[in-house]
Amino acid sequence: MGEKELAAFRERWKRELWCQKVERRLGHSSSSSSRSENSDASPGKSEGKSENASGVEEPGYVSIARGLLGGRTSPLLERLEEERIKRKKKYRDDTDCYRESLRYPQKKVEKDEQLVDQLIVDLNEANDIPFFDMELPYELALKIFQYLNHTDLGRCAQVSRVWRALAEDDVLWFRLFAADGLRRDAIVSDSPCWKATLRDCRIAAANVRANWKNRIGCISQLQFELGKVLCDVSSCDNYVLAGYSSGDTRLWNTSHWDLPSSYLKSNRLSALSEPRPHVTHVQVAGDVAAAAYRDGCVDLWSTQMGGEPIYHHQTAGVHEALVLSLDGSVLASATDCDVRLDGADDCGTWKMLSLIRLPKPVYNLVLVPGSRGQRRALTAAAAGESVYLLDEEEEPRTLHSVYGHPVTCLDASEQLVALGVKHSSWTMHDGGNKIHVYNIETGKALACVGDAPGDFTCVQFDDVSAPHMMLCGNKDRRVRVFDLRLGSCVSSLYAHQLGVTSVRGDDWKVVSGGGEGLVCVWEMRMGSKLWEMHNRHPVKYISFDSHTLLTANIPDDKTPRGACITDDDLTAHRRHRGVICHYDFSEDTEARESVLPICRSDYDQSHGYNYNIALAMPYDYLR
Repeated sequence: MGEKELAAFRERWKRELWCQKVERRLGHSSSSSSRSENSDASPGKSEGKSENASGVEEPGYVSIARGLLGGRTSPLLERLEEERIKRKKKYRDDTDCYRESLRYPQKKVEKDEQLVDQLIVDLNEANDIPFFDMELPYELALKIFQYLNHTDLGRCAQVSRVWRALAEDDVLWFRLFAADGLRRDAIVSDSPCWKATLRDCRIAAANVRANWKNRIGCISQLQFELGKVLCDVSSCDNYVLAGYSSGDTRLWNTSHWDLPSSYLKSNRLSALSEPRPHVTHVQVAGDVAAAAYRDGCVDLWSTQMGGEPIYHHQTAGVHEALVLSLDGSVLASATDCDVRLDGADDCGTWKMLSLIRLPKPVYNLVLVPGSRGQRRALTAAAAGESVYLLDEEEEPRTLHSVYGHPVTCLDASEQLVALGVKHSSWTMHDGGNKIHVYNIETGKALACVGDAPGDFTCVQFDDVSAPHMMLCGNKDRRVRVFDLRLGSCVSSLYAHQLGVTSVRGDDWKVVSGGGEGLVCVWEMRMGSKLWEMHNRHPVKYISFDSHTLLTANIPDDKTPRGACITDDDLTAHRRHRGVICHYDFSEDTEARESVLPICRSDYDQSHGYNYNIALAMPYDYLR
């Protein structure tokens, strides 16, 4: 072999070794692609074989190497180059869209809204919702989603576009809105987007709750300057009714402060009496207001019309109790041992429904909520040591009776009756005073809680937000919160030096009033006092809703002497009259009047009758 032939052999050997390395790097896919190209170019040839220029078959990797040496690129490299070009184009398009959204944000929002609307239209037309490995009709998918809360709906909206359109259906969010009890008379067509409406209402409720806790709001005092001493107060919705020792009754509508208070005229018998009899009890509910006088008269007015009474009846004795049903359709009154029920028929005409006589004098009445809807009015009456359940069509039924243990307080819900019992024993080991809870339908005792040294003065159920909770006030200065499911006290709040006279609560707060005139607002979960306000006279009435609070300080002495010897019988000094305070914690309250005042008297006033005086200096208000 000559030198030229040896050099050619070495060169050919080096090329074969290099081609083998190239084949190993390109992998099997490149070899398969090359073989497919060769097979397409020359059908009938065996796989992995190709022919050179001289017609001799050679392996596929040799042909790939020859192509690479000749400048021909691999199909895999072509695909990589195509993918690189697509990515560059997509990046440029996304960058252009982002820049356009920055320049025209409103156009992008409108475009997104159009896409969502079009998607909803397409879903309604297609009527097929993908659920994993199956497709369900839109109505059936909506039935499944109605069992989810707002958190679960938000999570489902992140699954896909189809689920998002389904999770934002107005019917689902309207049901959640109705479940919160924000507007009971709302219908689906009232709002174009119930999801946004529910969000706004919850944000507003959170702001109002923060105002409650931080004592941010405004206060108004409802005073009747021409009257004498405040005797009783009642409220329902936006109406506040007050009765005075002068025989006058006044009705306010807190939603329209620019309107004057309504003057309710008494019946002619009470109006012509001299002196005029005191108002002993007042009640307002639904669209009617009622008042009982010391001479035994009872008047009933319409809150819409006012003026003359629409119904009147007279008894011989003094009324010990007066109560209206929540819808204003039944009026119950107690005089000595008699309990009288009056109601309106289908035509709206008021008449006496029944007159029931009990063995002992009645001093407390409670109408069972919701009983009128069953075409009968159930009334719980406390008389001495016994509690009776009265029906307008049946004989009285004894619910509780223990000799020597008088009943001190009474309240009822739709299913339960709670009563405080004073324990009178000659031994020191029989326990303290207790609260007994009975079932209305069966008449059986469900719980006996308390065991307190003082007498229970007030008890209250919360049927709406916490039906299993019960609040009680006691003369031992404590407010107790009982959980009827556990049958024990879960919280005890200590504040009032002269005993608790009134208490109300909901799912997160408790408002209590004491005999010293102190109103305290408590946080139920932590058991801590948020804030307090003080006025003269015991707090006999407390009522509140989500954004307002109404308290009434009612004097015990209805005929006080004047502040000086020149006062006559027609006037009474302001410190003897009592006061009605209305607190508004709405979020739209102005900042200047947002902090509830500690001192209501300043240096510009010529009188100093308000004794809630804190530190006040002349430079507090700069002019």
